[in-house]
Amino acid sequence: KGSIVASENKRNNRILRTKEIFNISRKEIGKLEERDRFIFGLALYAGEGFKSDGKAGFVNADPSYVYFMARWFQEFCNVQIKDMHGSIWLHEENSEIEAKRYWSKISGIPQNQFHKTYLVKHKIDSKKIRKNIHSYGIFSIKFYRSDTQRKIMGWISAFLNAKIASTQQ
Repeated sequence: KGSIVASENKRNNRILRTKEIFNISRKEIGKLEERDRFIFGLALYAGEGFKSDGKAGFVNADPSYVYFMARWFQEFCNVQIKDMHGSIWLHEENSEIEAKRYWSKISGIPQNQFHKTYLVKHKIDSKKIRKNIHSYGIFSIKFYRSDTQRKIMGWISAFLNAKIASTQQ
């Protein structure tokens, strides 16, 4: 019983410390300006955006990233919601109806602009242990504007080249 209490105390202390660190971090970041949002969006796109020529979009399971990028595409790329499409990658044991409702609310993309959901079959005989089964799946924002995708990749390239050149001097 004592080790359970000690474990719970450690857990509570870790949670409090984490909240404290997050509050300090929030103050260090301060108010984000337009350029900050622009650069952050480039970084997210560089990590999780579509890189193939002519294929524009962003994929992630984190709702805060999807929310941010849906607005980033509107603000910096002039892509309207009516031109965006959604796509969900979902394990078959999860509710497609709930997932569509959830991602539509997060992204602002109406459900009638979603492509067919990709349902992942549960592999009973697989030895792989699935640790991250997201309740609402993984969401993709897609839009069909090759020039916009190329422009985003150009911004990323220009940013990287400028940063690399400035550190080599």
